[in-house]
Amino acid sequence: MPVIWPAVSVVTPILNEERHLASAVRHVLSQDYPGELEVVLAVGPSKDRTQEVADRLAAEDPRVKVVANPTGRTPAGLNAAIAASSHGIVARIDGHAMMPADYLRIAVETLEETGADNVGGIMAAEGETPWERAVAAAMTSRVGVGNARFHTGGEGGPADTVYLGVFRRSALERVQGYDEAFLRAQDWEMNHRIRETGGVVWFQPRMRVSYRPRPSVRTLAKQYFHYGRWRRVVARQHKGTINLRYLAAPAALTGIVLGLVGGFLFWPAWLVPAAYAAAIVAASVPLGSGLPLGAKAAIPVALATMHMAWGAGFITSPPGLGADSRTARAQRPAPPFPR
Repeated sequence: MPVIWPAVSVVTPILNEERHLASAVRHVLSQDYPGELEVVLAVGPSKDRTQEVADRLAAEDPRVKVVANPTGRTPAGLNAAIAASSHGIVARIDGHAMMPADYLRIAVETLEETGADNVGGIMAAEGETPWERAVAAAMTSRVGVGNARFHTGGEGGPADTVYLGVFRRSALERVQGYDEAFLRAQDWEMNHRIRETGGVVWFQPRMRVSYRPRPSVRTLAKQYFHYGRWRRVVARQHKGTINLRYLAAPAALTGIVLGLVGGFLFWPAWLVPAAYAAAIVAASVPLGSGLPLGAKAAIPVALATMHMAWGAGFITSPPGLGADSRTARAQRPAPPFPR
């Protein structure tokens, strides 16, 4: 435990968060943390009263600062907030996330104990409606997301990536922050560069932040489609980062499509999609333990939506997507983050 607790800057990209922003900021400012805190809100061009709420919060508390994020894009907002922040520890949080009271204390303790450059914990998916509860069950299972510990939990230790993150500012400066070309997967991509430059990313399961799943099949499919597309970009730009977990969904989608089409010529090919459907239903049974009937029935739909959308995004990811990445334009690096 630190003798002198370091000051922490909490950076938050904000877009259309009128409903949740005030509560999220209150959760940060009421942290059980002995050190100094500030909150930097990077506000994008929202369609609601987000800007008004952010300005009011800044007027009410000098620890809150507001900066502009004209593009509205998450990595650009994060970089703008980091550049405007003041302290040696930088914690990312989202505008609708409710930071637990001990979150920063645990994070700083873990940074001190491990020497890591970034620590983060569990994306604790929690739903209210039957559909959201079904998605939460799928998102916190190995059959849904593989062995990603920030989804499913597990032992603490070095990891490829973590949810959100609490960083040493020196690490952010070393890798020049988030790559603004990555509209998705920017956390994974930056954590890869932190590890590539000798840093350690540490998973701390005691750090849990609640996450609300997408409210419909359409929005869940859109989310996972873009996840797949951008994970393919990471694989193209950082050779050797792909593994079987990332190839499972594209392989399943390919097999199902070939089976459905091929079945008209050779009926046993239909056994491939039938086997996938049976496996998904069987895997859903233990995931639905303790859930109401409506949520249990929706779990196979949630799993299939996640798998098929992710696979489709990965397969159809355009070769030019992310071509303006800093990785591809090393002569135009992002600006530093002066204190």
